[in-house]
Amino acid sequence: MSANLYALGAIALWATLASLGVSLGHVPPFLLTGLALVIGSVPAWPLVKQWKIPASTLALGICGLFGYHFLLFIALRHAPAVEANLVNYLWPLLIVALAPALVPGIRMRAAHLVAAFTGLAGAAVAILGSGTSGGGWAWGYLPALGAAFIWAIYSLLTRRVKAFPTAAIGLFGLVSGTLSLVCHWALEPRVALSVTDWGLIAIMGLGPLGAAFFLWDKALKLGDPRHIGILSYITPLASTLLLMIVSDRPMTWSIGAAAVLIIGAAVAGTRVR
Repeated sequence: MSANLYALGAIALWATLASLGVSLGHVPPFLLTGLALVIGSVPAWPLVKQWKIPASTLALGICGLFGYHFLLFIALRHAPAVEANLVNYLWPLLIVALAPALVPGIRMRAAHLVAAFTGLAGAAVAILGSGTSGGGWAWGYLPALGAAFIWAIYSLLTRRVKAFPTAAIGLFGLVSGTLSLVCHWALEPRVALSVTDWGLIAIMGLGPLGAAFFLWDKALKLGDPRHIGILSYITPLASTLLLMIVSDRPMTWSIGAAAVLIIGAAVAGTRVR
């Protein structure tokens, strides 16, 4: 139960990411990600002595945080955002599907797969029902799929590497944020940020791109990754609901249907023994 609560905390923070991203849509993505990740690492700075981890573990963390966001931003630039986001949200399904192969002692049951695919259907309804679909093929779907695989594999392999303190997530964020800022310097135009921009970036860094990663790590270390993967389907639903509230849009049938599918899948999946 404690692991699920940690996971739900991370999910709640990630649900705010899209709304914050809309408010900061004028900020170049690598700059936004870099600043937010660096800020998100700050609470772990007093625990810098716990950052002594093997190079392989640090490489895994950088691939997870930096690699995921790098591919996701490439996807959003070269494919319709709604469809690219849907492909990206395959990562909860991949966590459930890959867990038996990557985490020792875990077996897959039919109920887990049924719950995972039900959650995927709910995520599809929530995302596609929230806007107009661009349609057609775009090569940007490939990096979106790559991002989904990276986050799923990163999440599972943290159970395979030598145990490391959760405070080391701060090192992952600091190095990944620095790499994102280097990408901004090399690839993006320079912009001037207002006081409001800095405030929202700080909220993003301390929340969905900061505390959420620490909560996620605790959840994965304590809980069953199959259950956590199924719970993760709440993220697109909660994100869409918050966007509708912020943009003052009315509730739609698609959100209601998504709620039934996602919550039902989460409850059923987490009850499988």
